[in-house]
Amino acid sequence: METNLPARSRTGSSSVPPRRTNPPQTPFAKRLKRIVKGVAITATVLFMLGIGGIIWMFITPSGNNFRYLIADTLITTQHRYLAKYIIGQHELDGRVKAYQNRFDAMGEERDTHQINPSAGEQSGTDSGASEQEKPLVEIEKISGHGYSGYVMTVNDPKKIRIGVPEKAGRGERVLSMVQRTGAIAGVNGGGFADPNWQGNGFQPIGIVMSGGELFYSDLGKSRSTQVVGLDKEGKMVAGRYSLAELQKLGVQEAVTFQPRIIVNGKGLIKNAADGWGIAPRTAMGQREDGAILFVVIDGRQPGHSIGANLYDVQNIMLSHGAVIAANLDGGSSTMLVKDGEVLNKPSTKSSEGRYLPSAWLVFEHPEQAVISNVWAGLKPGDIDPGKW
Repeated sequence: METNLPARSRTGSSSVPPRRTNPPQTPFAKRLKRIVKGVAITATVLFMLGIGGIIWMFITPSGNNFRYLIADTLITTQHRYLAKYIIGQHELDGRVKAYQNRFDAMGEERDTHQINPSAGEQSGTDSGASEQEKPLVEIEKISGHGYSGYVMTVNDPKKIRIGVPEKAGRGERVLSMVQRTGAIAGVNGGGFADPNWQGNGFQPIGIVMSGGELFYSDLGKSRSTQVVGLDKEGKMVAGRYSLAELQKLGVQEAVTFQPRIIVNGKGLIKNAADGWGIAPRTAMGQREDGAILFVVIDGRQPGHSIGANLYDVQNIMLSHGAVIAANLDGGSSTMLVKDGEVLNKPSTKSSEGRYLPSAWLVFEHPEQAVISNVWAGLKPGDIDPGKW
């Protein structure tokens, strides 16, 4: 009688079905698995770092300082509103107001510096070359932590004039002003109305003076403004002044901007935290020998130059012998032109920079420069700063 018993192996054990195995993975599947695993690990690490970063920024003193640095940097850009997401709208409004109050206070102390051209007569060379034998304009490249730019020295302050646009209705680029007027060099000047950061650059803020004539003013007779200017003798004037005071001082060239950062040989910015964020910068100063210093620093360009704070600019000025210095319109207005060429790299779409209402121009013969009042007959209310 036959029985259906399982066959036995030679060892006497019964046979079992073979174990099923997964098919071998292809090279592509192995790579995909590694990629997915790597992405998951990276996402987890970034998430943990993000959480840690948020805790650091809002809890620790160093994190708070960094958070306010970012906010201050945004305040100087056309994206100021983004700062509210970092410090809140109430804190943003308070910070802007605090800076304004601080800048106003920095312009109050009366400057008493005197220029002495003989102080720079000895150049320190074996030839004994005098200040008069130096070139009118000297350019020096500078760099620091996160920034690069230039210092332009104008050895005769009486060779500088304020340039303005040629045609009404729109500002003019510094390069165009230099080429049109035959200037040796040019640097951007004062501030202007800039609605939605898309203004036409034609309506200045405060005042513009050129050749001793008041070209533009949105001030009342008794009001004052923060000015950066030069008098008849080439002495730099910076701080808060009324029109009557400027006239009494014999100021010939002037624009409105702030803050003054050096007065009577001492810096007014205490530290980097008070430096109003990181941005492209332009500033003007004067040495005791009368030479004018323009500091121009690029910014907002990773790999080239992120920018500088006002404390950086102040230290550059002090290291170059400035006894008075003031901030000028910076950001995307920052521009340095020499011999018909843009030397710096503006943070604008165009390498030639923005349309502006004023510029500091250097001439071999400034008395021959033709600079006409483009705002003659116009009142501030007659100008639409947003219409091209």
